[in-house]
This record gives sequence, C-alpha cells and structure tokens, in this order.
Amino acid sequence: QVQLVESGGGLVQAGGSLRLSCAASGRAISNYAMGWFRQAPGKEREFVAGISRNGISTGYADSVKGRFTISRVNAKNTMYLQMSSLKPEDTAVYYCTADARPLTQTYNGMTYWGKGTLVTVSS
Repeated sequence: QVQLVESGGGLVQAGGSLRLSCAASGRAISNYAMGWFRQAPGKEREFVAGISRNGISTGYADSVKGRFTISRVNAKNTMYLQMSSLKPEDTAVYYCTADARPLTQTYNGMTYWGKGTLVTVSS
C-alpha cells in the first residue's frame, strides 16, 4: 500500500503560481497511475489532472488545461502539480491520489488518497 503526503499549498494572489508536491512512501509510484483531485468549499471533489505510470500520458480537466501541468519523477517517488495563472475559483483542498489501474480508468476517482493541502487564491 502506498502512502501519500501533499505539500506546497498556501495563499496566492490571482494570476500567481504555486507548485504542489506529493511524496509517496511504502511502495514505488512506478506501480501507479497518479493524479490530483480537488474539493472546493460546498462542492464535490473533482478531477484536476492525471498522469500514467511512466509519465507519458496525461489528462486534465477542461477548467485547468493550459494553466496546470502534472509531472512525476519516479526515481524520487514524487509527483508534482505546477499551477499558473491561478484564479479564485481554483481555491480548494488539493489531494494527491494513486491507483494501480490504467490512467483512463481513474478519472472518476482513485484508490489511494493523501490528506490534502489547501490552496487559496485571493482576488
């Protein structure tokens, strides 16, 4: 079983950037497709971005395409989410996730979740 810990959240002004990191332990992340989901206040959790085991394939929610970039370094057991041109509507708790299934089967949710990191974008 893999354990996931997010870091890098915080308060940023609209138009700014943040990079989230997800450090994994327990198992090598090369065994998993990985992703980021988020939950805004009063809303359901939603898919943000996903990346295949080898990092070749990625997927993004329409709301973040062109602004967010997901990446991974399997040798460091770490995944990242580079967020740019942030908007107030990006305010949410961001969760690092992992799943042993292929990426295309995981957009509705993944098996393993971190505890989340809060991103607040002020207008």
